[in-house]
Amino acid sequence: MKLSIIIPTYNAGPDIRELIKRLLVQTVQPFEIIVIDSSSTDETVAIAEELGAKTRIIPQKLFNHGSTRNDAAKEASGDVLVFMTQDAIPADNQLLYHLSRPLQQTLIAGAFARHVPKTAASLLERFAREFNYPEQGSIKGLEDVTMFGIKTFFFSNVCSAINRELFFKAGMFPDGIRANEDMIISAKLMRDGYKIAYVPEAKIFHSHNYSLIEQYHRYYNIGSSLKYNKWILGYAKAEGKGIQYLGEQLRFVMKKKIFSVIPYIFLETIAKYIGFRIGVIVG
Repeated sequence: MKLSIIIPTYNAGPDIRELIKRLLVQTVQPFEIIVIDSSSTDETVAIAEELGAKTRIIPQKLFNHGSTRNDAAKEASGDVLVFMTQDAIPADNQLLYHLSRPLQQTLIAGAFARHVPKTAASLLERFAREFNYPEQGSIKGLEDVTMFGIKTFFFSNVCSAINRELFFKAGMFPDGIRANEDMIISAKLMRDGYKIAYVPEAKIFHSHNYSLIEQYHRYYNIGSSLKYNKWILGYAKAEGKGIQYLGEQLRFVMKKKIFSVIPYIFLETIAKYIGFRIGVIVG
């Protein structure tokens, strides 16, 4: 099984060095590392080339989460495409082994890793990682929608592996998309009769402390992506899982008796909801 690692970058700084160095000491070695860079102004490209990665530079204005990854996938030679972001740092040298192993099964088209929060992660960000990336693994297909709703399609290109042949058969990522390209390819693969594995043994360090404005923009982009891919909402609505998330979030902070963050939780929830609804309507 040959693994092609695809990493979109922009001013990755020291992260790209750390990421590639950790990829190069994996027990399952990458067949190739492809860095597709949006005209960085720092040393990202030079560092990647120094460490042996193939690089391609595109104008920043042409970057989007779908077609940029598609272009790199077309250049890849491996039979498994591993998509990573520049700030996803492998937690150990077994990441690629665990991530690619499920794809040896015929019906599993893709797999994604567990996100472990970084040291600087806020309390709410730590909860988000635990909620979305639990210790228990799973394998989901279209038949699981009745139980899990839209969460069935959850998938993360921060660190994922997809069978290359099935990726192209499913139509790749949508072109021009602002976000959520990973959920959409997951839904496409399931629609084609395949399954997606969540592999908690495959671990990366990854987290963000988003502001309210950043959360608004994130959920606006998510809503926008669903506006142009409404067929997914024919299987399940998105809002129900948001309510579940809020309830679990409140229980989490109350259990820890950190009541001071509760007003912020409600503000954050409002920012997400407004962003999502406007994204769905306006696009």
